Amino acid sequence: MASPRTALTALLEQCGVTVDGTAPWDIKVRDERFFSRVLAKKSLGFGESYVEGWWDCPRVDDLVERLVRARAADQVRGGLSLALAALPAHLRNLQTPARSRQVAERHYDLGNDLFETFLDHYLQYSCAYFGENGDLDAAQVRKMRLICEKLELEPGDAVLDVGCGWGGLARFMAEEYGCSVVGVNISGRQIEYARGFCAGLPVEIRACDYREMAGSFDKIVSVGMFEHVGPKNHRAFMRSVARCLKPDGLFLLHTIGSNVSSQTCDPWIERFIFPNGCLPSMTQIARAAEDVFVVEDLHNLGPHYARTLACWLANFRAGWGKLRATYGEGFKRMWEYYLQASAGAFRARDIQLWQLLLTHPGAPQPHCR
Repeated sequence: MASPRTALTALLEQCGVTVDGTAPWDIKVRDERFFSRVLAKKSLGFGESYVEGWWDCPRVDDLVERLVRARAADQVRGGLSLALAALPAHLRNLQTPARSRQVAERHYDLGNDLFETFLDHYLQYSCAYFGENGDLDAAQVRKMRLICEKLELEPGDAVLDVGCGWGGLARFMAEEYGCSVVGVNISGRQIEYARGFCAGLPVEIRACDYREMAGSFDKIVSVGMFEHVGPKNHRAFMRSVARCLKPDGLFLLHTIGSNVSSQTCDPWIERFIFPNGCLPSMTQIARAAEDVFVVEDLHNLGPHYARTLACWLANFRAGWGKLRATYGEGFKRMWEYYLQASAGAFRARDIQLWQLLLTHPGAPQPHCR
């Protein structure tokens, strides 16, 4: 029987990756325990061992892209503990109102200083939409304008922003389009920031779970929040939005998506970055929307997310000096791995970024009113 080093080295070579090689995507192993850990825990062990300094790679994004394209994870059996860890997502609802706050507490409330370091001026923590140049600020404004145009925003529109983040899109819609906006959020740090960022504008930021939303709105938008809803709640989310949308209103859903339906997220991402998260598939979205909404338009911006993540990584590294004392070197490795691994997955087309425009059944079709 081959040793863990021999077995994993052979698998990596099939993917075009050499252990202790010289290419930017090759792995430099610093601890021999790396091999057995990856064979037992797959992507979880791969990411854990990177954070702990067991291996290095100049371009983790290129490495992950090669591994994903070659479907390397499918060739690793993994241990029993890994299989057992996925069972709770199948047996119970991991995104109840109480549990849904875990991602806010463990991720979005990490510190506004962290997110201000690598995001754009509007603090858009979602895929940008690049034009001819690679400027992140311009690309995020272009993304927000794309959303507003799809929603056919007009002065005086009442807009609901579900999962409004730090309030950047709400501010943009109020300033640029003359709308009144209600943003709902469950992250304390984001709510506090958004209220200050939107001060003096017709913007109200509510501490509110999507299941508790109330009111009647001309347009509704949700950007980068549906990934936290969970498959067992997709239908409830759609119904909550439909309840608040006027009969002839428009709803835009902006979400990262998976090519396949699942009840779970990547185990490393779930443990270290987004607890209880799960990327929806197109099948899951369609089932949740059936008889609730009509899908008017579908737009895949996936390739733009890899560019967005590259900008975030560069900004994070450039600003690390201001964060080091607060967050520590272990956090730096974790965050860099998160940004690079995500970029690799997008470049490999393993995950997507979808914008869906939806209406109530029987409502006029957008641009035909």
